[in-house]
Amino acid sequence: MFTPKYPTPDSAPAPVQTAPVPADSIPAPIVQAPARPVVQLTPGALVTAAAGGTAVVLVVGAVLVSMLLAVAVTGVSVALVAVVLRLLLKDLHNR
Repeated sequence: MFTPKYPTPDSAPAPVQTAPVPADSIPAPIVQAPARPVVQLTPGALVTAAAGGTAVVLVVGAVLVSMLLAVAVTGVSVALVAVVLRLLLKDLHNR
């Protein structure tokens, strides 16, 4: 299953043989950069992209603020429990 599968020798293309050319007469090849696709945005697409970005920022901001609020409420609750336990232990120690 995991062994490589090689093509049969008769299906491989035959190499093309050319006559050797002196190095002085060979012009340098011109390499052109591949053309990149050009993205053109219409005004409607720009408005849609801006609205989508704004929505993403607002949603992420709301999630982060709610997480911060949850951490703050938990911290206040733990602090109140610590104060109550301290008062109870102090009261038990005095009696």
